[in-house]
Amino acid sequence: MHPGDEGGQPERPDYKVYRSRPGLLSRLRAPDLSSLRRKAGDKEQKKGKEPPGKRPDGERTPATEEEKPLWRRVGKWVLIAALAWIVISFLAFAISAQIQKGKLADGITDELHGNPFLAVSPQTILVLGTDIRSGAFADEGETVNCLEAVGGGLGNAPSCNSGPYRSDTMMLIRAGGGAFRKLSIPRDTLAEIPGQGPQKINSAYASGGAKLAIRTVEGLLGLNVDEVAIVDFDGFRRFIDTIGGVEVDLPTDVCSSVSGGAFTLDLEAGEHTLDGFQAITLARTRKNECGSGEFTGTDLERAQFQQLILDGIKGRLTDPLRLPYNFIKGPIIGWNAPKAMVSSMGALTMPQLVFAAAIGGGGGTDVLEPSSTTGAGNLVISPEECERAASELLGSDPPRQPNCPQG
Repeated sequence: MHPGDEGGQPERPDYKVYRSRPGLLSRLRAPDLSSLRRKAGDKEQKKGKEPPGKRPDGERTPATEEEKPLWRRVGKWVLIAALAWIVISFLAFAISAQIQKGKLADGITDELHGNPFLAVSPQTILVLGTDIRSGAFADEGETVNCLEAVGGGLGNAPSCNSGPYRSDTMMLIRAGGGAFRKLSIPRDTLAEIPGQGPQKINSAYASGGAKLAIRTVEGLLGLNVDEVAIVDFDGFRRFIDTIGGVEVDLPTDVCSSVSGGAFTLDLEAGEHTLDGFQAITLARTRKNECGSGEFTGTDLERAQFQQLILDGIKGRLTDPLRLPYNFIKGPIIGWNAPKAMVSSMGALTMPQLVFAAAIGGGGGTDVLEPSSTTGAGNLVISPEECERAASELLGSDPPRQPNCPQG
């Protein structure tokens, strides 16, 4: 009979005991009983044996998602939604910039010296505004948008409905590596146009499009043009309206009209918030019709107005008080901003330009100052002034000697 059948003690099962040797590091550590208690407590809580709260050892059990305060749960999803909105805004900007780059005709990039790393490598950008007007700014004879065909810079003389067209605005921007500086070139500046001799610099675009304009500017100031941007008046107007207009501080009264009187200004000296139509009208103003004030209608003053508008755009986008507005309209601003121009800067470089403008400081207004005027109305720039302007724009001596013809 088995011993267990008579109520006696059962026999010990036959098994072997193996004892493992502790490792070298485990001998140095003290026993961690609290971790064992936590593990045991977690198992008990999963089985429903311990309500959430404090364990017997005084430590708090991990809170589930439902137990977290409401403000934390709401804040988490608000943060996720805000990040998603920022990503959508950035994608809209990048896609729009790449579309605009695709409109630039083949061959223009061969004239440029830029690289994709503008944020750390300062680059020189040539901004061209042409007489070609699109959308609401077009005259009666300009029934087609010539910007893509001609303003995009085919390298040929413009030949739209009412050509030839000249470059209405010429500005150099030095951006990247912590720099953001601007230099305006008056449209009547006397320059050596390759293959044509000394002429007004704005005729370079009329003769050979963006290609010839790039070569002419490079020769005048002895520098390299890295990127090019050709302004679309109508796209620029829409962008300014999207950001809620621009603030400018006019140094003088301005009364003017452009496009045959279709757009007019009547502003006193001081601060004003301009909508898109007013800003473009100011940028194209050449004649003061007020009969008062210090504005005389020179190219130098016109260049200063244009730089005031650029500074106003930058201020609108970087003003902390405008952050809620810019955030809410982020995707719309991101989509419309690149559409203000046809540019060689695409999805990679254009965002870096915006970043450079935001951190590069305000900077003053620099304009090539003529030393004299010829009988044909050409503005003569001295060699010393060309070298000064190029050096201040680049932050160093230009790579080549500027070539400023003297008449």
